[in-house]
Amino acid sequence: RLANVATPLWRLPYQEQLQVKYESQRKILQTLASRLEELGIDAEKHGGLCCPLQPVVPSPVINGYRNKSTFSVNRGPDGNPKTVGLYVGTGKARNIVCVKANHMKNIPPKHKQVAQCYEEFIRHSPLDPCILFHEGGHWRELVVRTTSRGHTMAIITFHPQELGQEALATQKALLKEFFTYGPGAVCALTSLYFQESTMTRCSHEQSPFQLLHGEPHIFEEVLGLNFRISPDAFFQINTGGAEVLYQAVGELSQAGGDTVLLDICCGTGEQWLCTIGLSLAHRVSKIIGIEVVEKAIEDARWNAAFNGISNCEFHSGKAEAVLPQLLSSWEDARPLIAVVNPSRAGLHYRVVRAIRNCKSIRRLLYISCKPEGEAMRNFLELCCPPDPGKKLAGEPFAPTLALPFDMFPHAAHCELVLLFTR
Repeated sequence: RLANVATPLWRLPYQEQLQVKYESQRKILQTLASRLEELGIDAEKHGGLCCPLQPVVPSPVINGYRNKSTFSVNRGPDGNPKTVGLYVGTGKARNIVCVKANHMKNIPPKHKQVAQCYEEFIRHSPLDPCILFHEGGHWRELVVRTTSRGHTMAIITFHPQELGQEALATQKALLKEFFTYGPGAVCALTSLYFQESTMTRCSHEQSPFQLLHGEPHIFEEVLGLNFRISPDAFFQINTGGAEVLYQAVGELSQAGGDTVLLDICCGTGEQWLCTIGLSLAHRVSKIIGIEVVEKAIEDARWNAAFNGISNCEFHSGKAEAVLPQLLSSWEDARPLIAVVNPSRAGLHYRVVRAIRNCKSIRRLLYISCKPEGEAMRNFLELCCPPDPGKKLAGEPFAPTLALPFDMFPHAAHCELVLLFTR
């Protein structure tokens, strides 16, 4: 049942999975075409679609492609509250159980091994799991990150409740002992982190990630560049797929040696590493990266320096605050291309407005993991006729090409790159 929920296409041959995803992207572009028609824009020119739709680009890796997995702690089907796995069921129906991820095709064996070891550790611990915060307990989530270099990072979340510093130090020492000299040593962890968290999600600023063992970072290679990955850094889940995606973005951007590329990272909590901008730096005269998390800017600057990239500048702050300020005084004669890769929440309205009202931006690449969601609102704001009431004064964009990428084999999701031009 877990596989059916998380990876509903797992039974289909891979070519059929790609066809299912192609059809879902077709429907999204049909919807966009009809919404644009409602705004008085003649958009249905390509078989009912707003622009040509390319075939879905397959993932280079089909099984075990995830480089990051998050495992929960909760009651298993047998009632054991110290079960490490993935949720099945809903809170509304009160039938949530935690099921081991052993049979999940998209999770690599190393992630499953670390989850199994963590379960063994907490089952021998006298401390309870923290299933509901107000009911007490301590052991919570496990995040496992791996790279193609063979690096493995484990991050364990722990609710301190009323424990004092001495008791916390004991638990950290036991964890370290287990994963370095005990049964967990088989995982050969590069990094073991511990986070005391009283909330569902905590940033490093709210509650620091504490390194219990190993290296503070793991490293990944993408298109010949090395990236340093912190515990809360955002990185595309499918590294091989990301390489294919970034190469295509470079080609679609038509960026030349005199181009300035805007890499607008709109993360929410997790650090986006400006990976797209850095991977395209050799093609353009300048990269301008915008990122909300200061720590991510540190990582981006470090990654740029480590790879010998000197034509980058990074701005820290919310894109909706930084970008309008940056573009309002834009007088650079060089071509300006924008690449946006927002979370599922889409772009803030002020970001869309700043892009729309900057005459220098003629090409925009919008990478969406959920184009049928809030991104659809962004598409309409980018393409609608000028609207003084909404302060959308600039010439409208038009969707020119849609290129879907299968970053999530066996799952229903698809990453869509939409090229807008004007």
